[in-house]
Amino acid sequence: MDINNLNSQQDGHSFLDFAYQLYRTMKTNEISLVYEGEITQDITKTFTAMTEKSMAKHEESNAVQRKVFNVMVECLQNISKHADSMAEDTEEERRGIVMVSRGDDCYNIITGNVIRNSKVPGLTENLEQVNSLDKKGLSELFKTQMKEGRLSDKGGAGLGLIDIAKKTGSTLGYQFKEINDEVSFFILTSTIHRNK
Repeated sequence: MDINNLNSQQDGHSFLDFAYQLYRTMKTNEISLVYEGEITQDITKTFTAMTEKSMAKHEESNAVQRKVFNVMVECLQNISKHADSMAEDTEEERRGIVMVSRGDDCYNIITGNVIRNSKVPGLTENLEQVNSLDKKGLSELFKTQMKEGRLSDKGGAGLGLIDIAKKTGSTLGYQFKEINDEVSFFILTSTIHRNK
């Protein structure tokens, strides 16, 4: 028996099993779109166009479509600005994962990217502050940050997070999964309710 042939068959079956499990998970969680890779301007355009087409098919209201579109663009921009690479000394492209799921009464936009562990405490503080505010408080914080010009070297001191929270009207879900001593995987969930 040819061992190489057997191994390639097993690899093929493993991949098919993985693909089927992914399909089932996506169907169960009503995930309509998934992308993993470098986040560029072209990818952002393509992904948002596909999401708009999907929402139009489900006859979503213009207001919901606009919210989902705006939040998705903001989430994708956050990855392209703030994602880190696995190794500090490489110029690896800023990669991330983006998923859109459609539930009975809401859409979820889930993004994930690598972030340096040194940034986790500051980002957690930003997220907690954003989640503690109501719509008026978010607007005031946004104005304050803009007025004081507290912008980081990468283009924002939580402005994107404030904007997402304002547009969704919901608290932001987040998690950090430590990969190693240097980096973690940051997962952000933004929920857009149809009736808000």
